[in-house]
Amino acid sequence: MLQFVNFKKLYGGFPALTVDKLTINPGIYWIKGVNGSGKSTLLKSIAGILAFEGDILLNNSISIKKQPVAYRKLVNFAEAEPVFPEFLTGKELIALFAQAKDAPIGQEQHYINTMQMQSYVDRPVGTYSSGMLKKLSLVLAFMGKPRLILLDEPLITIDVASLKILNGWIAERYNQEGTSFLLSSHQALEHAELPIAQELLVEEQTLKFIC
Repeated sequence: MLQFVNFKKLYGGFPALTVDKLTINPGIYWIKGVNGSGKSTLLKSIAGILAFEGDILLNNSISIKKQPVAYRKLVNFAEAEPVFPEFLTGKELIALFAQAKDAPIGQEQHYINTMQMQSYVDRPVGTYSSGMLKKLSLVLAFMGKPRLILLDEPLITIDVASLKILNGWIAERYNQEGTSFLLSSHQALEHAELPIAQELLVEEQTLKFIC
């Protein structure tokens, strides 16, 4: 599903994360590490937000460096603490993402309804609470038909009921479409409702894979 080739992310000339060679098979993974260990750096690199040395391949063929548009169509990302243009409404942002990701018509309605966002999705996001912003970022991450969805710190600023709904979304997409997931957390991740939960341990200098 995901292959790292001589991956190295530097900050100020110092290596933050290095992965010489690693293949991650399809599935649902928890990236475990304390704050500052590089979890967000890793996910943002995989999402194509941060520049890095080396390459990342999706499905052993689509390179983030050589085919960036095709790659980004298939990899979605929800940030830990999302920030959006305050003048846009939630519905407008969802429409933009749906168009960019070639989402099926009406796909967003399932996620809006199940997360109970109907009462505020038409409001400008500048009026949203942190919890509302988090739910919006999760909806955006599920737009289209990605092969991989990256969720950075999905446990923060989200209530228990919404987390249960998110778990249902993950299980649904994994079972029905084979979508893979990488979820990061510095907290204990409640994955009892997920079909698979393997772990990636992130350390400051290296990424170690745990089967």
